Amino acid sequence: MSERHPIIAITGSSGAGTTSVTRTFQNIFRRERINAAIVEGDSFHRYDRQEMRIRQAEAESAGNKHFSHFGPENNLFAELAELFDSYARRGTGRTRKYLHDAGEAGPYGQEPGTFTPWEDIGPGTDLLYYEGLHGGVVTPEADVAQHADLLIGVVPVINLEWIQKLYRDKHVRGYTAEAVTDTILRRMPDYVNFICPQFSRTDINFQRVPVVDTSNPFIAREIPTADESICVIRFRNPKGIDFPYLLSMIHDSWMSRANSIVVPGGKMELAMQMILTPFIWRMMERRKGALAG
Repeated sequence: MSERHPIIAITGSSGAGTTSVTRTFQNIFRRERINAAIVEGDSFHRYDRQEMRIRQAEAESAGNKHFSHFGPENNLFAELAELFDSYARRGTGRTRKYLHDAGEAGPYGQEPGTFTPWEDIGPGTDLLYYEGLHGGVVTPEADVAQHADLLIGVVPVINLEWIQKLYRDKHVRGYTAEAVTDTILRRMPDYVNFICPQFSRTDINFQRVPVVDTSNPFIAREIPTADESICVIRFRNPKGIDFPYLLSMIHDSWMSRANSIVVPGGKMELAMQMILTPFIWRMMERRKGALAG
């Protein structure tokens, strides 16, 4: 953790909805004129798309039915921890980009599903912002979570997470329902062992809960809307959180526990703005003081 070079990490499973949190932070960064170094978790996968397919086929041939992007064998946890440590100490570190599609790959003259070369984060950034699968991961070999100044989990209830993944992968990526279901089943051990434990380390969790029937996510035709959901926001340490103010400003919100507030799904992004902006203000004030000192 660092006052001079703070790190914000957003962690969530595939299909969890981390994009909505990133959108909120982008709005805050733009409004507050903060220059953030953006790091995507996919850039710390171990293999590119083609090699991952080869490795997966080899694993299945050897009887390994749980080879996935969620586990340590397919990710560079040590390198991610080193990036966080280096940035916290010096405001720099080595990273790269994963080029998801032709639009991202075109400017680099590369194929989709490949990585750009490693390069150093340039000088002059105010903070590092990570979004991906493993911002709070801890293994015997690598402790990524210890370096984050603000660690946020995005954790829809599991049926909703599966619905979101099924919808995205079918309608955006062109996969069949059977292929997506196979991926969900293949990832389950790593999901339990490496994704879920992160959410006990987070400073804040945003968990969207549908209030419509999602009993069988594999036949759902559409994602429950924001108005068909509530959002449970849990703080690991509620000290300094002005719950009365939040309750007064976010209509129909209520406290479910001493460290948790529930807001209507349609107010989730408003709640994020109101909760996260003061965190950023304090972070930048501490940074200003540390640099002056």
